[in-house]
Amino acid sequence: MNKKKLIWQLPFLLLLIIGTVLIIRQQQNMPYQKNTGLVFGTVYNLTYQCDSDLNEGIMAELQKVDHSLSPFNEQSIITAVNQNKEVKLDEMFLTVFKKAMAVSEDTEGAFDITVAPLVNAWGFGFKNGIEPTRQQVDSLRQIVGYKKVSLVDGRINKQDPRMMLDCSAIAKGYGTDVIANYLRHRGVKNFMVEIGGEIVTSGVNAQRLPWKIGVTKPTDDSLSVSGEIQTILNVTDKAMATSGNYRRFYYKGGKKFAHTIDPKTGYPVQHSLLSATVLANDCTTADAYATSFMVMGIDQARKLLERHPELMAYFIYSDERGEMAVWFSPSLKEKIVE
Repeated sequence: MNKKKLIWQLPFLLLLIIGTVLIIRQQQNMPYQKNTGLVFGTVYNLTYQCDSDLNEGIMAELQKVDHSLSPFNEQSIITAVNQNKEVKLDEMFLTVFKKAMAVSEDTEGAFDITVAPLVNAWGFGFKNGIEPTRQQVDSLRQIVGYKKVSLVDGRINKQDPRMMLDCSAIAKGYGTDVIANYLRHRGVKNFMVEIGGEIVTSGVNAQRLPWKIGVTKPTDDSLSVSGEIQTILNVTDKAMATSGNYRRFYYKGGKKFAHTIDPKTGYPVQHSLLSATVLANDCTTADAYATSFMVMGIDQARKLLERHPELMAYFIYSDERGEMAVWFSPSLKEKIVE
């Protein structure tokens, strides 16, 4: 009986093996598509293995994010919120707002989507060589603070109607997640999505190898043309975001500081951290914590990382001699390409 059963099973087993081989071969022969364009005021680059170009659907998803979260879109939901208009909050806005509030709480206010008025004041000051006065900073601090906004009955409640929400420190990461999820829903297993330096990868590249992502060295290249690489990471099935490597620095006492505004003080941070790269399971999280770490500095960031083993970080900082040095999570070591 067992022999007869085995004889009957052999053809099915053979068909299964042949089918598996054909599927693997078909997948290996499937081309990798490449799309690039402009969105959210920056560039997006997509590489994904698919037998058709999905750029039309990808653009439709990006436009949804723009309609929800772009402060530069006069018709967006966030613009209506900032103008204190009645507006129905969509799922995208609610997801990002709730995530922002959670990270703000976790970082004790280092991350804050209400900080834009201070960032703009200091940005204008740096550009024109005239720093805002203490009176101006104190005045702006009255309309900054994540605890002054809340979600009540599906509406954003602001303690002061002048308060503005700006999700630029998290929206690119969220948009990257949106496209990654779109590709997954279309059955794409191998891809790299990059929007303005925020990245999500899955599977392998066209060479059947893990995706290799460079961490840019923070330099004084104001035009961002050198793109000198500090290190390269083997990143697969992870999200990665970097904050602070945008070549915006100021000097004080012979040392270099990043143009990062602390929402709690209203002034630029004065610590040694120049660039924070974070790896997480999703890019929304990676983006928000990369920004947070630039505010917190390396010592506080390392303490927070102890509470979050699911996060990995690569920090570039200025040491006691004013020279660049690096620190990275022990769990990241195996991903660094020598």
